[in-house]
Amino acid sequence: MKTLVLSLAFTMSTAAMGQAPQLSRDNIDAVLHAMTLEEKASLLVGGEYDFWTTTAMAGNSSRTVPGAAGSTIPLPRYGIPETVLTDGPAGVRINPLRPNDPKTYYATGFPVGSCLAATWNTELTSRVGKAIGNEVKAYNCDVILGPGANIHRNPLCGRNFEYYSEDPLLTGKIAAAYINGVQSEGAGVSLKHYAVNSQETNRLYVDERVSQRAAREIYLRGFEIAVRESQPWTVMSAYNRINGTFAQANDDLLTRILRDDWGFKGIVMTDWCGKRESAGLLTIDEVRAGNDLLEPGSKEQIADIVEGVRSGKLSMEAVDLCVRRLLEYIVRTPHFNGYQATNNPDLQAHALVAREAATEGMVLLKNNGVLPLGFKPGAQPRVALFGTGSYNFLSGGVGSGCVHTPYIVDLVQGLRGAGIEPTPDLAEIYQKYIAYAKLKFEADRPGERWFEAPLMGDQKMPEIEISQLCLERQVAQSDLAVVTISRQAGEGIDRKVEGEFNLTPLERKLIQDVSTVYHAEGKPVVVVINSGSVIETASWRVFPDAILMAWQPGEEGGNSVADLLTGKACPSGRLTMTWPLAATDHPSTRCFPQDMDLFTYESMSSGGQPVPNRDYTEHEEGIWVGYRHFDSRGREVAYPFGYGLSYTTFDFGKPVVKRSGDKIVVSVSVKNTGSMAGKEVAQLYVAAPKGSLEKPAKELKAFAKTRTLQPGETQTLQMTLATRDLASYDEAGSQWLADAGTYTFLVATDVATVKGRATLALPAYAEKTSNALARQQ
Repeated sequence: MKTLVLSLAFTMSTAAMGQAPQLSRDNIDAVLHAMTLEEKASLLVGGEYDFWTTTAMAGNSSRTVPGAAGSTIPLPRYGIPETVLTDGPAGVRINPLRPNDPKTYYATGFPVGSCLAATWNTELTSRVGKAIGNEVKAYNCDVILGPGANIHRNPLCGRNFEYYSEDPLLTGKIAAAYINGVQSEGAGVSLKHYAVNSQETNRLYVDERVSQRAAREIYLRGFEIAVRESQPWTVMSAYNRINGTFAQANDDLLTRILRDDWGFKGIVMTDWCGKRESAGLLTIDEVRAGNDLLEPGSKEQIADIVEGVRSGKLSMEAVDLCVRRLLEYIVRTPHFNGYQATNNPDLQAHALVAREAATEGMVLLKNNGVLPLGFKPGAQPRVALFGTGSYNFLSGGVGSGCVHTPYIVDLVQGLRGAGIEPTPDLAEIYQKYIAYAKLKFEADRPGERWFEAPLMGDQKMPEIEISQLCLERQVAQSDLAVVTISRQAGEGIDRKVEGEFNLTPLERKLIQDVSTVYHAEGKPVVVVINSGSVIETASWRVFPDAILMAWQPGEEGGNSVADLLTGKACPSGRLTMTWPLAATDHPSTRCFPQDMDLFTYESMSSGGQPVPNRDYTEHEEGIWVGYRHFDSRGREVAYPFGYGLSYTTFDFGKPVVKRSGDKIVVSVSVKNTGSMAGKEVAQLYVAAPKGSLEKPAKELKAFAKTRTLQPGETQTLQMTLATRDLASYDEAGSQWLADAGTYTFLVATDVATVKGRATLALPAYAEKTSNALARQQ
């Protein structure tokens, strides 16, 4: 190893004495031809090998931008600069403080993925992406590691907050809008985690065993849409195995599907794992499969590539292909194009975008008429805020996706800004308890639990019991009660059913007791859910008057909650995942790790045999994920996919469907028939004729959202899809296949509420693909 490093340094320094072509968009071939093998190998390995050896944890290692996740190495003799990669996707994640530097480097905390997708608004999502892209450049970075396009296979996945939906169409459209927004600013993205990264438990090694059909239709489809509609600069290959082969060494995944079938033109980088030979993942296999950049990078990986070529185990053609793609990436970057970072983005302007997105993504789940709140002119309303989350509002999840924000608006600040004062004695109880609980949490935190460290995001604090006497005092001095239920989750660990998906006994008692006391005095109770993921509601939703799903809405969250509760804004968020009555109602739950976190699984004994849901996970449910299962099987749910309430009402006209070539356009008029301005989402589902493949009862194929419609105003929406969008994947023929027949186009406000339908007779459609990702026997 030492000999190779010295040889590399000598080769570079000697070569520098000669004339070398300077990289430009037009001379990539000349630069590639001039480079030595050692230079090529070093370019394919991330720039963090000055700090790490064979393995690395995520992030916090870049010298150029402290706290950035990684970089590529510079080769000055060719005019090749370093490029910097920063974590995301809810905003730029860098260290806010630097040694001997009085400036703070805060970034805007935007809503998490599940909240952003719940806007069902691609134009707004693109504006969020544009603001993020601006901050990527302003903070001297080139690429943000996001968006996340993995599917909500199961509500217990710890990283669902970073992802968009259980539905691949919605996932792909929102991801494409985000990517187009970021890249419109001249910065890049890394679409992740490609692919089938469906759990956090043992995420580095678990084998996700999935059928070709489910892979193509569910887990890859969102990535495909994003690639075809936005051409991301980079895609990140996932840690896990798929059908026995690591995603990072999977030629089927990284070349045959991504590049050959979909036409991807950018680079593929690995997720942050370093060298994993002990697990059977060889550096040369990663390069051969189509990884152009190995992150975070180690000197050993450079040696592996050089030795692989010299021994004949890795072809020079494979190396040159990766180097060429990496050079094509570099010439697009802000660093190459001489962008001068300001370190001073317009955080105030971006906060307004974050607030708008958070407000539009929040979903009103229940309202018996108490919202929006109405107070007499001159009144000085008071609210009793219960729950630690009211005062410790969680803006985002934990792990590499957290953002170091300049502030987080909690419910005290948000409601006070709207003219509603919190009761001071209750606020003092909670605020002093939270200060103590945070100190105790950090004192008791095991050091190896890196994802719970303060720099990795804020933690949920345990609830405290509120006495009957305290409740009676609060109801006497307040006009309403708000109970906030918080949930935190993140990288490296999946959620548990008890206490995380389900409410704790203390939380359920708090909601019931508050509701009983306040209703006895004729005063309303509102529950605010501050969680990036689904929770159970069936056992307690009868008690409060209203329930608002606020998600983890970014730094402006408290203001957005206040805007909605007071009627400054009309709710227009819609669920992007099914809310089941129980976690076990999902067919995937039987094959999902439960109560088995990053550490406790190591103590499991299996007699030398692989442990189900830890070493491998069978996707037995196939394509029957989310509403495809619940709607097709007639299973009762708490709230269906696409659900959300409004303060106004809308009427839909009769849909009209027309075909022009391979395009199908569905038009429908939407009229605001209520008394308040608002937006509505039209969701287009398609029911296919009976054919050669079993299909769900209906599937989302397009959607559109109105502008803000005034009372009495009408807008005609047009939703366009391609004929190929109606196809299912036929494994026997390695093709997308849609049978000839009559298709029914259903315009709905959620998967269970159809407002109009139209039919269209269509010929058969077939499209051949590579025969990739076959199950091993």
